[in-house]
Amino acid sequence: MIESGTEAPQFTLPDENGEPLSLADLRGQTVVLYFYPKASTPGCTTQACGVRDNLPDYKKSGARVIGVSPDPVAKVKKFHDAQDLNFTLLADDDHAVCELYGTWVEKSMYGKTYWGAQRATFIIDGDGVVRHVIPKVSPKTHDELVLAALAEL
Repeated sequence: MIESGTEAPQFTLPDENGEPLSLADLRGQTVVLYFYPKASTPGCTTQACGVRDNLPDYKKSGARVIGVSPDPVAKVKKFHDAQDLNFTLLADDDHAVCELYGTWVEKSMYGKTYWGAQRATFIIDGDGVVRHVIPKVSPKTHDELVLAALAEL
């Protein structure tokens, strides 16, 4: 997993509308880049709605929030619209960006192992350097932890 103090790996992914967004385009801004396992699942919905409801606080801290999941654009769009989200979601359907950031991991559920995205958040400064990493975040405490970290930057 990418560590604090390292340069954030560059990428370009389609957003919920299929429009490409590059991390390089966001230079000069603080970016909260969070990875979530699967659109429209209970934990991911809790996390996304928390960001939606706390977006004014993120904006006050000068941060732009971007969520990334290994879902196709159509599924990300459906999730974005169904939850009336007010921030950008990106579709990493080949999980290449998850792999770049070290969030594509082997998981286990009910005795079966599989690969998927680990829920993790990276705060990237305007120079493109990772300033804070939350490697295994809970959907319920995500906003509290991220906003506290942003306040310390």
